[in-house]
Amino acid sequence: MQLLRDTNIDFLKYRRFWIAFSLAVIAVGLVAIFYHGKLNVGIDFAGGTQATLKFSERPDVQALRDIAGGAGFREAVIQRFGEVGTNEVMVRIPIVEGSEEGGGADLLAALDARYNPGAGGALDVNRSGSDALAALLAERDPDGVGAAAAVSHYEGVADAILAVRKDLGLFTGWSQVSGAPGVSGAVSSLLQSQARLGSFAVLSLENVGPQVGAELRQRGVLAVVFSLLAMMVYIWIRFELRFGIGAVMASLHDVLVTVGLFALAGFEFNLTTVAAFLALVGYSINDTVVVFDRVRENMRKHRTEPLMQLMNRSINQTLSRTVLTAGTTLLASGTLLFLGGEVIRGFAFVMTIGVIVGTYSSIFIAAPFALLWEQLVGRRGEAADKPAATAGKGAPAPAKPGARRRGQS
Repeated sequence: MQLLRDTNIDFLKYRRFWIAFSLAVIAVGLVAIFYHGKLNVGIDFAGGTQATLKFSERPDVQALRDIAGGAGFREAVIQRFGEVGTNEVMVRIPIVEGSEEGGGADLLAALDARYNPGAGGALDVNRSGSDALAALLAERDPDGVGAAAAVSHYEGVADAILAVRKDLGLFTGWSQVSGAPGVSGAVSSLLQSQARLGSFAVLSLENVGPQVGAELRQRGVLAVVFSLLAMMVYIWIRFELRFGIGAVMASLHDVLVTVGLFALAGFEFNLTTVAAFLALVGYSINDTVVVFDRVRENMRKHRTEPLMQLMNRSINQTLSRTVLTAGTTLLASGTLLFLGGEVIRGFAFVMTIGVIVGTYSSIFIAAPFALLWEQLVGRRGEAADKPAATAGKGAPAPAKPGARRRGQS
């Protein structure tokens, strides 16, 4: 299937303009990251504690910020999370100096004092674990199963209650607890008298110490850098150095442009995002290799044709394949971006923007940089823009015995 046939577009005619345009976009992104601090670095790299909370009623973000500030976390970042009406918020507090455990316990204690006043030491079914709930039931034995069978029996009951809580996110009434499989009337009555349903639940709680965060940040950067270098070496061996330079410049361009747009969009930069950028590098290289492989084939067929003309011919010949590949990939990444939910949205954003930028760079960045490298340091020098020297009236100059044209296998 071909969407674009027999095109003859001079893609390299305005190569200087497109390179300047890309550099301007990269500069805007870098200024946003390093000057304005727009990159929303997650706790994976920055360190600290991140909690996702679900409330029984819509919480006031400013009130939560005041509570966190009163607990000593004046730099807490609080934002709504999930779909509208879910009453979920994400709270991120910075590293607590001298503590590897973070400030999660202090934050939850402050929230308890505000949203669950007078609760005393009663077990909170909305936040307790399976072991604590099973221990309470086994000690009271409301079903009268006896000491020998109490532990295993109530562990099953506790697991059933927590499974329902996981689906709901938060119990808002005791009828929801009573509806869990295996929960008898006696168990329900005991819990209502001995336990409580708090006003909020902790959906997730993550803590990353400063040393771990710095190590993850360093490894994430090295992963991207080494992947770029390894791909350059591969293309250098598989094709030529000039093509390796062009491919790496295109991939580096894709990463820098995408990370700039990512920062401006405000998504959280974490380990999942690094995985997305590594996938982006692989996609970009794959698209560029297809173009360069066609360039090499045309170099064999049209030995006296200028390199710029060969590249234009090759880009036009692979244009249909490039558009089809980008289009089908965008269908998948775009679906994840708009329908995948908050957890996967950052990853999907990188892939969606990366596919668009990667397709652009395979045409307007990779080939121009390969051509520039050839003009500056290649064997052909200025011959990159002119036919090879001819002997006589238009006849190609005879090759030296045993000589092989650069780019020929």
